[in-house]
Amino acid sequence: MSVRLPSVNMSSENIAVLKVQDVLLVSVPPDPDDPTVSALQERVLEAMTRHDARGLVLDISTVQTLDSFFARVVTETVQMVALMGGRTVVAGMRPSVAVIATQLGLTLGHTETALDVDRAFERLRGPAPGSPAARPIPHGPR
Repeated sequence: MSVRLPSVNMSSENIAVLKVQDVLLVSVPPDPDDPTVSALQERVLEAMTRHDARGLVLDISTVQTLDSFFARVVTETVQMVALMGGRTVVAGMRPSVAVIATQLGLTLGHTETALDVDRAFERLRGPAPGSPAARPIPHGPR
């Protein structure tokens, strides 16, 4: 006799997009399947417009593994948010996930990262890397 467990389909209903002031916070569910990752991207882009957000914190602290599809969708989402005038910080990557991603040659492009959500919000409050405000002001005669 075999027991068949119901399949767990992580749909977009499992993805919460929270607005914290003018920044969106999205926690990625553990072990997201490809449809969930795609739904996450759609929800984020819709929320960017609906809430006129200036940034996104993508919390991946519960993610156990990273595959090429997940990495590609995250990178594309970061680029899309930038095209909409926002900044994204990916927060909470576990050391084991970073090791696996590096060994597999997966990258997140030039995505800003932070150790945790608090530090991600701090990064978003500061100047963007490479912006004139982030560069030191030269001192002394020219």
